[in-house]
Amino acid sequence: MIFRRGARKAKARPVNLALQGGGAHGAFTWGVLDRLLEDERIHIEAISGTSAGAMNTVVLADGMVRGGPPAARERLRSFWEAVSRLSRFSPVTRNPVDLLTQNWTLDLSLGYFFFDALTRSVSPYEFNPLNLNPLKDILTDLVDFEHVRACESPKLFISATNVETGRVRVFSRETLTADMVMASAALPILFQAVEIEGKHYWDGGYMGNPVLFPFYAASRSRDIVIVQINPIERPGVPKTARDILNRINEISFNASLLHELRAVDFVRRMLAGNWLNPEQYRSMLVHMIDGQNAVNDLGAPTKFNTEWRFLEHLFEIGRKAAGDWLDANFDSLGQTATVDIRRLFQGDGYE
Repeated sequence: MIFRRGARKAKARPVNLALQGGGAHGAFTWGVLDRLLEDERIHIEAISGTSAGAMNTVVLADGMVRGGPPAARERLRSFWEAVSRLSRFSPVTRNPVDLLTQNWTLDLSLGYFFFDALTRSVSPYEFNPLNLNPLKDILTDLVDFEHVRACESPKLFISATNVETGRVRVFSRETLTADMVMASAALPILFQAVEIEGKHYWDGGYMGNPVLFPFYAASRSRDIVIVQINPIERPGVPKTARDILNRINEISFNASLLHELRAVDFVRRMLAGNWLNPEQYRSMLVHMIDGQNAVNDLGAPTKFNTEWRFLEHLFEIGRKAAGDWLDANFDSLGQTATVDIRRLFQGDGYE
């Protein structure tokens, strides 16, 4: 049975959601989605998701078809509960001292130290020749992709990176499969490239974390709400090898998003100056929900922490961030952007 959204959709303000990837930090996005789905003033018209954002996207879509927002919230919780069960068998766990002090870091975990060293020196084709992936098992067990392909609202866009060309590939919901979602989450140091239609794909974060351009043609809403997991700015210069590599990954995984934000601002300025035809171009309104220091201070290693208490912690941070954002910015939807893109690039020679 397919759930039909009627009155809520007619009265609510439509928004597009852009969901970043970030491993276990995707539980923060789960909290954001839970809060937005709860609010009848919001209608999610389209979602672009990458990696963990892609998984949140298809789980939400499956739930929407099963029974609307309440079912979507229930399915998202079930998914992250299943992810947390993986930690029972994982050698990557917190140090006993961190457990006692309620510190979420894995920096002192011997399991994480070994795992980190292994993935930097041995490829997944060598340490996992059978290409086993428990996340795919969770996804296929919990998500009915017939439901996902039947989900007309919200529209879905999942991105992955073509290994050979380096270009982004955007999969839409009409043909979406579990393999396409796993391609979006195929971090190359952890997983083998995923083959789809004779081509091989890695994590979508390299070329679209997440992509924004599908919203221009596919959605009537001008509002793009980015759920930010990877910090754009991180004060201080990293000095250790691990911190340097983690910061390089953060910069890489934000590069495509920053490029698209520059394009959004460029179109806005050209329209304001009457240099572009408003019948062919639209000025999009950009918003952002992030965990600010609450997520940024956790550090990159915690993206591998799938303990249920930690995922619940991220969920609560996400719910609060979304609630605070709605309180401060709901009236701006459809009217004005709440992210000043020019200020975001201030000091980088951006004019």
